[in-house]
Amino acid sequence: MHARLYRSLYRIRRLEEEVARVYPTDKIRSPVHLSIGQEAISVGACEALEPQDVVFGTYRGHALYLAKGGGNLRAMVAELYGRASGCARGKGGSMHLIDPNVGVMGMSAVVGTTIANAAGHAYALRYRRQDAIVVSFFGDGATEEGVFAETLNFAVLKQLPILFICENNGYAIHTHQSRRQGTPAICKRARAFGMPAERLDGNDLLQIVERVKEARNKTCAGGGPQFFEVMTYRWREHVGPGCDFHLGYRAEDECRPWAEADPVLRMAETIGAEQRKRIESEVDAEIADAFAFAEASPYPEAAELMSDIFKEESDAACLARSTG
Repeated sequence: MHARLYRSLYRIRRLEEEVARVYPTDKIRSPVHLSIGQEAISVGACEALEPQDVVFGTYRGHALYLAKGGGNLRAMVAELYGRASGCARGKGGSMHLIDPNVGVMGMSAVVGTTIANAAGHAYALRYRRQDAIVVSFFGDGATEEGVFAETLNFAVLKQLPILFICENNGYAIHTHQSRRQGTPAICKRARAFGMPAERLDGNDLLQIVERVKEARNKTCAGGGPQFFEVMTYRWREHVGPGCDFHLGYRAEDECRPWAEADPVLRMAETIGAEQRKRIESEVDAEIADAFAFAEASPYPEAAELMSDIFKEESDAACLARSTG
């Protein structure tokens, strides 16, 4: 398991480092929200899930996309490049990654919106008596949206098969949690709705795997929703490839202890040198191939602009179709 976890962590880290390197060239046609420093949450949670389980994420979703079911790297990078071979056919970009074939049901650029989507999917699973759960990932900023409270309440009332995972990196863009929330322990707020809630260390990958697997099995067996507040730290700027300590809203010293406990390096120490070297070589080659594929892929045709969108019909057209 350790080798598999290291491969997933390293794959996400190296992919995002390459995104950061390429981004200034303007080849990537989408804003990027890097998850460097937060990778262990998605990797640990997805390791604990079964293939039939599904996840909903946020605009900082590269790690989740790649952790759940392996993530189609070619389709992801092509999407960042705005190419027709992307996972959303070049129309979604970094903030709208999706791969239903492996249970990645989508991400959104609007804070908090996928929380309710996840609960709706969980309601459908319960209604159909399917042996699967939903995991909803979101940040600490999303807990300030009304949909957060409404969805947690609904999930408890309906005893939905859903896990809520709050990736608490302490900041909503440039504003620290202590300046936004009177009750900083988000898991305490979740308990107020009547569900079990626990705070985890976002750099302790093995703990995340263990606790999410236990919760997954309990929830799938009819135990109702559960909540995890996972403490973590965003190493890079809110949006973009660089660092932002020069802006003054946070200090580099604040990041240092998180970087020193880097889960990628910690997991690397649990496997042999030869195995580690082989994993890194294979991942580096896969990433190079994905970027080459994206650059060689065509842009969407103009006709693609109007595909996969809701088109309102006139009453007459609707009547003609229904009676025809």
